[in-house]
Amino acid sequence: MNTAAAPARVWPLVAAATLTLLVTMGVRQSLGLFVQPIALDAGLSIVSISFALAVAQLVWGLAQPLFGALADHYGPGRVLVAGGLLMSAGLALAPWMATGWGLVLSLGILSAAGAGAGSFSVLIGATAQRIPAERRSMTAGTINAGGSFGQFVFAPLTQAAIAAAGWAAAMWALAVATLATLPLAWPLRRRTPPPAGPAGAVAGPGLRAQLDVALRDRSYWLLHLGFFTCGFHIAFLVTHLPTEIALCGLPERVSAASLALIGLFNVGGSLAAGWLGQRYRMKMLLAAMYASRALLIAVYLLSPPTPTTFYLFAAGLGLTWLATVPPTAGLVGKLFGPRYLGTLFGLTLLSHQIGGFLGAWTGGLVLAALGDYSWIWYVDIALALVAAAANLPIREDAPRRTPPDAPVAAGRDPVTDAS
Repeated sequence: MNTAAAPARVWPLVAAATLTLLVTMGVRQSLGLFVQPIALDAGLSIVSISFALAVAQLVWGLAQPLFGALADHYGPGRVLVAGGLLMSAGLALAPWMATGWGLVLSLGILSAAGAGAGSFSVLIGATAQRIPAERRSMTAGTINAGGSFGQFVFAPLTQAAIAAAGWAAAMWALAVATLATLPLAWPLRRRTPPPAGPAGAVAGPGLRAQLDVALRDRSYWLLHLGFFTCGFHIAFLVTHLPTEIALCGLPERVSAASLALIGLFNVGGSLAAGWLGQRYRMKMLLAAMYASRALLIAVYLLSPPTPTTFYLFAAGLGLTWLATVPPTAGLVGKLFGPRYLGTLFGLTLLSHQIGGFLGAWTGGLVLAALGDYSWIWYVDIALALVAAAANLPIREDAPRRTPPDAPVAAGRDPVTDAS
């Protein structure tokens, strides 16, 4: 049975998923703007605030396979509603718990878990099962672009709210904004049944058998390695770029504008990654994106610390910022099919966020020990090169087109099946 929905029924799902990610990622990627205000107001060290945001990176990753599996089994709607409520509660509690461990609980656990429930694994998994395989890469790119545009929208608004009313009021405003995800769960509420074989028998392996296959696959682990380094890079930057800019003696508006530019340019980067993933090998796209980050950081370190430098650096970062998500999710779908994409891609995102935990936390440790981030920048260059190299041996056939009415075995990708 073909579970792909008609285009008229697909685009409301894609729109709901895109808008949900716009809110959850826009809010989540703006939290680095609170590091300096919380440190000044609550008297907390950069290390303790960085640790709370590092825990948030890890919890967001741990939530991905858990909520992805729940969405695969019970349907995405309940998971998305629970996530919206959790995220809003964590943000609302943060100003009342302005201690190191209080921020770990509110921002690091509650808010991050809620953001994980309304993020990539659930949203891409919910739509991939209802969309023809040849359109999944572009669809993932569209949803991903929503998260990037959210960063463009929320970063300057958050900075303006902090400047006008203080960090506590700004945090409460984000808590209210997060509730906008609740009605967006309605179009995504239904669970798509697995394809059925003769006499209604369910075709393909169960979740446990599929996990066993995936965890024995070298290409799957190489995807994890590349995504781990990606997480280190992104979490370090989203947490510490505002502080790096402050260390250069530049005003807060440069930080907000830089984060917004990253989001704006990643809209184009995500859409381009989705489009290119339908035409070229996705592993080559990933290798090129990771290598470009190493080059970009090297150029930044050789450039004068001016607003123009940071704006150009942010624009360059934005082209690949979250654009790694569509080809990574696409490769997981190619290797193992869409049935358990929420769970399998969720595990890949967990690797991403283990790297994110280390990037956010070690950034604070290095700053406290050395007074700047120089050592982390060099590590980031090395890890970007490792990520580029790790993607090259991944098993993937060149894309090829298949007639729309060609018969497809259950669980296999009609565009490319590399397994």
